[in-house]
Amino acid sequence: MIKAIRFQKTGGPEVLDYQDYDLPPPAAGQVRVRHTAIGVNFIDTYYRSGLYPVPLPSGLGSEAAGVVEALGPGVSSFQAGERVGYCWGAIGAYADAANVAADKLVKLPDGISDELAAASLLKGLTAQYLLRQIHPVKAGETIVFHSAAGGVGQIGCQWAAHLGATVIGSTTSPNKVAQARANGCAHVLDTHEAGWETKVREITGGKGVPVVYDSIGKDTFLAGLDCLSPRGIMVTYGNSSGPVAPFAPSILASKGSLFVTRPTLAHYVATPEAMQQAANDLFDVLLSGAVKVAVNQRFALKDAARAQEDLAARKTVGATVLIP
Repeated sequence: MIKAIRFQKTGGPEVLDYQDYDLPPPAAGQVRVRHTAIGVNFIDTYYRSGLYPVPLPSGLGSEAAGVVEALGPGVSSFQAGERVGYCWGAIGAYADAANVAADKLVKLPDGISDELAAASLLKGLTAQYLLRQIHPVKAGETIVFHSAAGGVGQIGCQWAAHLGATVIGSTTSPNKVAQARANGCAHVLDTHEAGWETKVREITGGKGVPVVYDSIGKDTFLAGLDCLSPRGIMVTYGNSSGPVAPFAPSILASKGSLFVTRPTLAHYVATPEAMQQAANDLFDVLLSGAVKVAVNQRFALKDAARAQEDLAARKTVGATVLIP
């Protein structure tokens, strides 16, 4: 018997229940991981609210780090006592332990603590596929990266600046401007201010940018298209303000033969080898100090609802973890 956060119906943070849960032995191909730290991410609120449907009742969370406790039949790639982390696959990381498919785990190197792994794997692998796979950022480019003081923004903006890009970040909170600049942004815009997209044109001398990384969604999507140079790409990878409304594809032609993608991590780390390679890319910039992850909020596992309340209210800066 373990303790876990479960929910019987979708809704606000109040639907989350801290309860006893009977975790079965790991099945074939699975590893039981005893958690030492659990990541809290905005996508968790999508599952809890019903925006991303899951069978109910359900656990919550997809990111954690800890120690291998038991191996299911057929698993030979890990051993008991080994430090591992994961950030996608089955939902249920908000718990003392979880059975995780072995092909969804990555090995943690010395120098990467369990807490750092839990705070950075999902956000860091997201930043990796955004900056290194969808649009490989190059030195000398100017890019737009929304929510520059948030979890993915904290990593993505530092990483992009490390790659030599000029980063135009955004935040809707005046008290987060300094944090966005500390994360590597040369310019910080407030997307609640009308005409923020024209400032992007001014900064770039009218050229626009080759890529916009947008986790906000509804409130910034159309204005973001106006930031792009011809044949630029809009990467809409989140919905913190709500999902993007349907639009006519012809708008992409009129604004410069633009591209739009709505990616998900699973398609960029589809094999164990690809996932470990992407994780190693992330670990390298963390270990070098080029990217620093600030774990600014820690909550006990039983207080997961309060952690989600603060996240949804945008009271958090940087990473948040739950401690079992």
